[in-house]
Amino acid sequence: VQLAESGGGLVQAGGSLRLTCSASLSSATMGWYRQAPGKQREMVALMSGGGTIVYADSVKGRFTISRDKAMKTVYLQMSRLEVEDTAVYYCKQRQGTADYWGQGTQVTVSS
Repeated sequence: VQLAESGGGLVQAGGSLRLTCSASLSSATMGWYRQAPGKQREMVALMSGGGTIVYADSVKGRFTISRDKAMKTVYLQMSRLEVEDTAVYYCKQRQGTADYWGQGTQVTVSS
């Protein structure tokens, strides 16, 4: 499985970005994680079969995860970005019992 993220960049606090993850295979379970310098990787938003969505408390109300009907592309719309959102954002897809990761895309939020 190959995953490719795009859409990261530099944005001012309060701004918006949209991340895209394109997968070589479809999957009902896809999500976004992030890792800031010196910190552990954490879940940001996860979408599973049936459309169940889970968000980290820190992004609720600001970020929205969605996917296409083919379940090969997942998006993360990020609004009202904060400096604390600065991190490398990774896409993850589950195939059976295996998890696959993209290479990550940097999001930097300046004050």
